[in-house]
Parts: sequence; C-alpha cells; structure tokens
Amino acid sequence: QVQLVESGGGLVQAGGSLRLSCAASGSIFSINAMGWYRQVPGKQRELVAGITSGGSTNYVDSVKGRFTISRDNAKNTVYLQMNSLKPEDTAVYLCNADVRTRIVSPYRPYWGQGTQVTVSS
Repeated sequence: QVQLVESGGGLVQAGGSLRLSCAASGSIFSINAMGWYRQVPGKQRELVAGITSGGSTNYVDSVKGRFTISRDNAKNTVYLQMNSLKPEDTAVYLCNADVRTRIVSPYRPYWGQGTQVTVSS
C-alpha cells in the first residue's frame, strides 16, 4: 500500500515560519497532484495549496504571498513553506496525494495522518 508521513508541525509565534514535509512511500508507480489541506474542529477541511506533477500551483486566497508549495518528484515528497504565520492558520495540516500503484491502476487519493500547527498571538 501507500503511506504518507507528514513532519514539521509545531508551535510558533505569530509572524514566524514553519516548513512542513510529506513523504510518500510504498507501492508507488506514479504520483499526480499533491496538496496540503487543513482541518479545524467544527469546520470543513480546506485545501490550502496544491501542486501538479508538472509544478503548477494553486493556493487558497488567505495564504497567497505567505505560503509556498513545492515538491521533489525523485523523493515523492511535497513541502509547504509557511511564512508570516497568523493565529488563524492554526489547524491540523494534512497531506494528500493522487497515487497510481500500478501502470493499469487509476489514480487514487491517499492521506497522511496530519500534523498540528499552532500559531500563538
């Protein structure tokens, strides 16, 4: 199967920075889009940033200019550089990847377990 493991979360003061990483491993033939979502209790899961296999990116308006998503295809890893963090960025951040496990298989979404990001004011 496929595992996604996030790292890099933690507690930071407002205005600070964090860099999240998510490494995919297991039975991987190819990975299409990858992305970072965030979840706050009582609210819908929100797509924060996405990146295609070709490197095209998209961001939710609230993080544009502050967050940068990137990926290393050779390492099956996606990153999220978060700068100028605000208390409202506090959430569990989850990694997502569309993975094909065999050449004849369709792409399926896989999720990491999440990493907590807490921004204090």
